[in-house]
Amino acid sequence: MSAEDRRFEVLRAIVADYVATHEPVGSKSLVDRHQLGVSPATIRNDMAVLEEDGYIAQPHTSAGRIPTDKGYRLFVDRLSQVKPLSSGERHAIQQFLSEGVDLDDVLQRSVRLLAQITRQVAVVQYPTLSRSTVRHVEVVQLSPRKLLVVVITDTGRVEQRMVDLDHDVAEDSLVQLRLRLAESVNGRRLAEAADAVALLPNQVPTAVTGLFNSVVGVLLGALVDYSSDKLVLSGTSHLSGAWVDQPATLRGVLEALDEQVTLLKLLALATTADAVTVRIGRENDDVNLSASALVSTGYGAGETVMGGLAVVGPTRMDYPGTMSAVRAVARYVGEILAER
Repeated sequence: MSAEDRRFEVLRAIVADYVATHEPVGSKSLVDRHQLGVSPATIRNDMAVLEEDGYIAQPHTSAGRIPTDKGYRLFVDRLSQVKPLSSGERHAIQQFLSEGVDLDDVLQRSVRLLAQITRQVAVVQYPTLSRSTVRHVEVVQLSPRKLLVVVITDTGRVEQRMVDLDHDVAEDSLVQLRLRLAESVNGRRLAEAADAVALLPNQVPTAVTGLFNSVVGVLLGALVDYSSDKLVLSGTSHLSGAWVDQPATLRGVLEALDEQVTLLKLLALATTADAVTVRIGRENDDVNLSASALVSTGYGAGETVMGGLAVVGPTRMDYPGTMSAVRAVARYVGEILAER
């Protein structure tokens, strides 16, 4: 083993102990707890080199060492594999999420489960409509002058809009409306569907132009991308425990979670499902998250990413376990929504 590899083993041991104990780690505890195969003097020398290179730091005099953001980054980058979940854990996740009755329930379950597994704050972004495809549009006549337009996307999103007409509508006109809408939007991305719908009033007989104008005006509103700014959070009760040794940073974390703007920007960067991204400390642009780590990934079907899912916690977190949980929950959420 090279000196560099040996020092990384020392760093990995420091990370493991600090995550487990929340206490600075000294050379004696490393000797007692880990079979590093070298003398205590060598471990002390390796720790001195790691500290000089900025991977660990001494929080105060006479204390042990703790990992820095740079140390955590090296640790995460050199993870040979994400800690796999057991078959029982995978089955439990899949079973719990599959019992969700609709999109809202599935997403609520996903963050509750992820927060429970990681003991951190979990957040999921609603499917971004700009990435969605229209599965079906239905027009329901509620009264002679009132219609209900329902748009169903491939992500399970259901949008409903009321249309008030200034005259009674005949059944044959409704049949024509339903056929033309289906031809224009079914199977298309929402932006493409909106463009096609906007052209409909100019493509139909004069007798139904007024009807099409009224419905198209309302339908275009249903195709506007607004749901991507909606997040679901769970696990805020874990905050005080997670940052028990960093109370000064807790207020900033709460502000970041409350405003959600930073989280939305970070989740919007998830363009590939199953690829886990880890941002550590000052890698987060928001100063409120400068002492936090964010583990995120996209969820979706195949190559289509519907939205993002993440865990927010202190930099002192179980990275292998958190990355594994985030990836597994995102994968199952994507599979379940794709089947519906």
